Amino acid sequence: MKLQGYLSQSQRGLNQSIGAMHMQLELMGIAQANINGFDKVGYQRKDGVVSSFAEYLGIHGLSTAIDDKVGRIARTDKPLDFAIGEKGYFQLLTNSGSVELSRDGRFKINEKGELLGLENQKVLTQGGAPVILPFMPEKYEDIRVDDNGRLSIFNPATRKMEYVDTLSVVSADGSTVIEPKIKQGCLEFSNVSMAQEFLELVPVRRNFDANRQLFMMQNNALSKAISQIGNS
Repeated sequence: MKLQGYLSQSQRGLNQSIGAMHMQLELMGIAQANINGFDKVGYQRKDGVVSSFAEYLGIHGLSTAIDDKVGRIARTDKPLDFAIGEKGYFQLLTNSGSVELSRDGRFKINEKGELLGLENQKVLTQGGAPVILPFMPEKYEDIRVDDNGRLSIFNPATRKMEYVDTLSVVSADGSTVIEPKIKQGCLEFSNVSMAQEFLELVPVRRNFDANRQLFMMQNNALSKAISQIGNS
């Protein structure tokens, strides 16, 4: 601070405190999203990754990384519920023509015999085509999917299980997962640990409070200096 007919105050300290608080708020937001996703089917935990130059980049130095560990698998006994026992994703064709990856295995069948996701996306085979049953089953229990994703259907005319196609399960980079260990009649819930999320929130909140106190101290000091100059 120096007097040159006016007050010149460096904003570096104040800006750094504000930037740090903004960063901590974003990290708390990531943790809150994980907590909210605890009971969501197929939800994968996100980690906040702070770059080495975050003090200059601010929140632009913050990114997220997906924790791809397998979550909690629960049995539902519904024949069109599927969980992936290994790292990987189902491939779903959206109505816009794009392919999305999902670990949410809550599927259904439409009147055309197509296997669909919750939002009517078409479940894809390893060949990249939608899964289409050759005929509608009498009951969904007539559909079987083995550990490797091979889908078969019971044909009442032949009294045999007939192979239809193989569900596509791929890694994040699009390569085929050879042994996905698909579990029929099960769903995978999130891989979020509530205890871990609350523990990791503690230092984030402490850092926020520390920067808040620092900001208030700097701001009070600046206000006092301005007041004294004004009274002189």
